[in-house]
Amino acid sequence: MTHDASHQHGHSHDHEGSELPEMDLRVRALESLLIEKGYVDPRALDVLIDTYEHKVGPRNGARVVAKAWCDPAFRRRLLDDATAAIASLGFTGRQGEHMVALENTKVVHNMVVCTLCSCYPWPVLGLPPIWYKSAPYRSRAVIDPRGVLGEFGVTLPENTEIRVWDSTAEVRYLVLPMRPPGTDALSEDELADLVTRDSMIGTGLALAPHTAKQSASGGQP
Repeated sequence: MTHDASHQHGHSHDHEGSELPEMDLRVRALESLLIEKGYVDPRALDVLIDTYEHKVGPRNGARVVAKAWCDPAFRRRLLDDATAAIASLGFTGRQGEHMVALENTKVVHNMVVCTLCSCYPWPVLGLPPIWYKSAPYRSRAVIDPRGVLGEFGVTLPENTEIRVWDSTAEVRYLVLPMRPPGTDALSEDELADLVTRDSMIGTGLALAPHTAKQSASGGQP
């Protein structure tokens, strides 16, 4: 199961050398036809994709999580009514009209999947990664969540309960990951840098401060 999350318009996605799925081929063919007929400007598509990948989300979601880590009152509102709490920060729109926040703890780890298609909270997480839409993830996340987490490099204690939540057209989920230790002195902006997209899906953990600095500088752990 590939975890490549990139979306490069006009370029092939990473399918480990395999052919594109039939649905992807149909989408490519339709896109090419629309561009050829002049109905779609490829530059406009690039702007739209860049907006959802880098501006609309997942940076928005990271801000929501960081605020919940810093502000106990906001954290409570987020867990009680995620839709309203997220909207109070200005993050609203399609694919995020009814949100539920799931808090990870030392004893419970939450993980999100959409078993029917690829329902996903765009306003806070941007475009769904390729692996989220893949059949292997959609089936195995329910059947063997611990094994799937292991493929993402996440190893949890055996006594940690893993709860898998099925996203639908009516309900979208945002995982509130555990705050990394040693971050008490960090600002809200600095904390947001520790929040990854995968940690808000539940297939990853928030970064340790030194890891985030190495990633930003291009260094290796």
